[in-house]
Amino acid sequence: MMMIFGVAAHRGSDGRLDGDRRSAGRTFTSLASMTAGFFLAGSAAAGGLYVNEFSTTSQGNAGAGRGAWVPDASATLHNPASMTRLEDHGFAGGLSLAVGNVRFDPDSNSPSGTASGGNQVGVAPLASFSYAHRLSDRVRLGLSFFSLSGSILDPDNDWAGRFELRKISLLTISISPTAAIRVTDWLSIGGGPIASYGVLNWDLKAEFPPASGTERNVQLDQLNDWQAAGRVGLLLHPREDFSLSVYYNSETKFDLSGSVDGPAGLSPDLDAELPLAQFVEVSAYWQATERLALLGTFNWEDWGAANELTITLASRTVDATTGFNDTYKLGLGANYRVSDRWLMQTGVMFDTSALRNKDRSTALPVDEQIRFSLGAQHDLNDALTLGMSFTYVDLGAAEVRNPTVRGDYKNNDLFVFGTTLAFKRLPWSGKLGFAGGGS
Repeated sequence: MMMIFGVAAHRGSDGRLDGDRRSAGRTFTSLASMTAGFFLAGSAAAGGLYVNEFSTTSQGNAGAGRGAWVPDASATLHNPASMTRLEDHGFAGGLSLAVGNVRFDPDSNSPSGTASGGNQVGVAPLASFSYAHRLSDRVRLGLSFFSLSGSILDPDNDWAGRFELRKISLLTISISPTAAIRVTDWLSIGGGPIASYGVLNWDLKAEFPPASGTERNVQLDQLNDWQAAGRVGLLLHPREDFSLSVYYNSETKFDLSGSVDGPAGLSPDLDAELPLAQFVEVSAYWQATERLALLGTFNWEDWGAANELTITLASRTVDATTGFNDTYKLGLGANYRVSDRWLMQTGVMFDTSALRNKDRSTALPVDEQIRFSLGAQHDLNDALTLGMSFTYVDLGAAEVRNPTVRGDYKNNDLFVFGTTLAFKRLPWSGKLGFAGGGS
């Protein structure tokens, strides 16, 4: 990374790089590409390029069927059109804790040593809430708060991957007002804008002067940006026992900017793209018997569009190749009603990998992923439901093969414990509109 500063500090008066400087420029390009790859890091702490654990009722099914099943207001987070299936105003909130076991196993010939870094992920909270307001028999308004992507990695400082990261935190939060209308008895449409905030902090080691063997700290502090996107969904309900959801979320393209704090007082300006991919998700819900329901989800995420990014450091712009590919998700789940007040859940979800081994850095230690969930919903009364869930996430071997570090993540797991609370009736239930008039 320090070669980046070398380029910035030793540029010729004509703005060009020659001789050793051209070599430094090539190193800059390579390292900028690695930097771009990190900016796409969704999260080891949150389970992948996009968070799957939304702290909603669907977490008990590993997310399977989440756009088509409408148990409470939390369904509006997965498809705004689902609001029209709610009988009245509703509110749902959730809180989860993700406990990580992410440990790197360096190869014996890893270029920067063989220290593993210990467990790189501790305990991370996840939260969401959704509100649905019944404006009329066919029209609903809603508001959702959630985090779509995030990352917290904190290995030991002397580990083999210290030249890629010492500590990383990437957080995005989103607020989405929505509206939905039931066009016919079997078709609903809903959508709205999304306002998202992203903030990045990244610490790593670098050799300075280059190839000197002297390690110095480099920090990217509080790089942040606000951006807008949109989402829209269809909900088809042709039969009482079957629902089909089609949901689209547009790309969010952050432009993070700030400065890099390096040794010897070097603090060049940095601008970097952080695109979060557009995606399409199709979900289905089938009430197979009076007690048993089956759920399914298929998802496509357009990470291939982020294969080429632009990084600007100290007025030098590089178009970097990240190696990202589109990903696909497949989930299956089941609900079983044990009694009038108890519903049991289970589900499994499989995600393909966005990166090949040669393109992966330790900033994104995820590969093909498998999730398995168990959950339970208990109706405390006719208006209030308490939910509990447990999800095991296998993040894959995540092999890393690049010039600074070699190895894999043989231990690469998350354990997510979630709880939800859904209010199906509120003090103003039974009254339509914000003024409370009508019935």
